[in-house]
Amino acid sequence: MTRTTHTMTIREGIVLGSDKPVLFSGPCAVESYDICIEIGTKVKAWAEENGFSYVFKASFDKANRTSSGSFRSIGMDKSLEVLQRVGKALDVPLVTDIHESYQASEVAEVVDVLQIPAFLCRQTDLLLAAGNTGKAVKIKRGQFMAPEDMQYAVTKIRSTGNENVCLTERGFSLGYHNLVVDMRGLPIMRQFAPVVFDITHSVQQPGGQGGTSGGQREFAPILARAAAATGIDGFFIETHPEPAKALSDGPNLIPLHRMGDFLSMLKEAWTLGRKYQDFSVQ
Repeated sequence: MTRTTHTMTIREGIVLGSDKPVLFSGPCAVESYDICIEIGTKVKAWAEENGFSYVFKASFDKANRTSSGSFRSIGMDKSLEVLQRVGKALDVPLVTDIHESYQASEVAEVVDVLQIPAFLCRQTDLLLAAGNTGKAVKIKRGQFMAPEDMQYAVTKIRSTGNENVCLTERGFSLGYHNLVVDMRGLPIMRQFAPVVFDITHSVQQPGGQGGTSGGQREFAPILARAAAATGIDGFFIETHPEPAKALSDGPNLIPLHRMGDFLSMLKEAWTLGRKYQDFSVQ
């Protein structure tokens, strides 16, 4: 398979699709400044130690929760303020999700990367609004989308004149409450844009706990190594000091104290994968 080389510039010196992998990592949601700065400080240090460029991630709003009774947000203004404080304190770029077109311009004033949730990857107005901000745009592949069809989402962003776009893999729906990752999708999508593997949500079980999502974090290292071996460009990992007490996606979060070893393992697998990424049997 012919691989077209694409890049996405996040900030000067941080380029997805370069010879250095990019790590997007943080808590699932903005819970508080204290939680965010604790996670960001530790993950940044481990990322630098293992040769990753680092982008801090946290959602300012969880608009797609299974139940209306689940935690959504501490408020848009308060969440964006926390993100801004973390970014300045750690001198790192930021990524968060947007769910509505009107959110794009306001959120873009704070973060470096706008993330499009998987269920919204076909929403033309949302994609165009994100592209028009000029910020980098990270699109998650919908659980219902063929990998080759994600090129059209990329084209929508590029139609705004914004070339800084990437795709993210997070598994296909297989029956109810189950996701499966087809590794063939990674090189297919990489023909159109840089590709990030979402380790956390690939082991999620959507709605699998009766009104909340479950997860199988024990499979996270296995899927992470497999994806890294394909030679992709970056990784998305959510983490928390106490996953059982996290306000969102606790069952599939990586415990914070394991992140250093996790990143060491991941970098080793990625380095080997990059060595053989152009190997062909054609």
